[in-house]
Amino acid sequence: MQAVRICVVGMGIGRTNGRALARHPRGQVTALCDLFPERMDEFAAELPNPVKQYTSFEEMCRDPEIDAVFIGTPNQYHVPVALEAVKNGKHVMVTKPLSDSTGAAQKLVEAAEAAGVVNMMSLSTRFAPDVQYLGRMTHAGDFGELYYARAISVRRIGIPAWSLGFIQKGGGAFRDMGVHVLDAVWWLLGMPKPVSVLGVSGAKFGPRGQGYFGRELMPTAELATHYAADDYAGGFFRFENGAGVQVESFWASHQPEQFQIELFGEEAGARMKPLTIYRTVDGAPQDTIVQHPQSGQKDAPWDKIADHFIECILDGTPCQAPLRHGLVVQEMMEALLESAATGREVRLDR
Repeated sequence: MQAVRICVVGMGIGRTNGRALARHPRGQVTALCDLFPERMDEFAAELPNPVKQYTSFEEMCRDPEIDAVFIGTPNQYHVPVALEAVKNGKHVMVTKPLSDSTGAAQKLVEAAEAAGVVNMMSLSTRFAPDVQYLGRMTHAGDFGELYYARAISVRRIGIPAWSLGFIQKGGGAFRDMGVHVLDAVWWLLGMPKPVSVLGVSGAKFGPRGQGYFGRELMPTAELATHYAADDYAGGFFRFENGAGVQVESFWASHQPEQFQIELFGEEAGARMKPLTIYRTVDGAPQDTIVQHPQSGQKDAPWDKIADHFIECILDGTPCQAPLRHGLVVQEMMEALLESAATGREVRLDR
């Protein structure tokens, strides 16, 4: 059986995606790439076969025995690594968000499409069982017209402390966590064209040395001096088809944890957690809590992502989450952050 030979770049989220790729019967993690050899050694011990190790992504991308590359670096390095992989004819999968800016994301999408390689976003929320279930209902028309939605990601204490990339320019709560719910709700709505956004953002915890998750990894006072991103952001998007979405993302807050998507449709509505469908039947409200076999499987999204990526490479399956989708979401995120910085509505149809 033919197997896709994959290099995993970045031993943070790369480990989660790498485990799923290695579990796949037609996938084989044959190489790792990271700046720190000890991190590669730790992950290599989990894998069923020996792997090559690289500290230079340029050298890795020239290896003819690598077919595809998963990129799980901090946001600021997604595009440089992916561009090098594409230039060398490698298929690429990039963790969210696509980049740290719209310009860099556009450059990568154009290069990947011109090269003709499979290019895909790794989106654990879009590929989660509950969201996929709602997606099937949406595509079947069960909700009628979806005209409004809310997408919320709230942490009480959750500013990442294990990589400066998260909190420096190009990082931030909205690009890290807001992207999950924004991408998923946009996909559920049928990926309408965004028209405008009015947003707010700021950093109320991180610069004061508060709200850090994993603070034992680095002195909090030192970490706070590097803070140059948002730890909260929220806004309202309008779309060409008339739909509206309220989106919120908090790394830290004095509020309970929440990770939620709510859909408002003409014929039915829904919420993601717990997966519930709301209808009116014979004039009476009806709430149905949906329990399906995969909803409790921790690894289901990652295995689904790995399966689809490998199918696209080996079977020619059309990619359902190409980098171009990541570009549109990047444009929406950057527009919200621009609106927050300027205090004005930002048009996306300009």
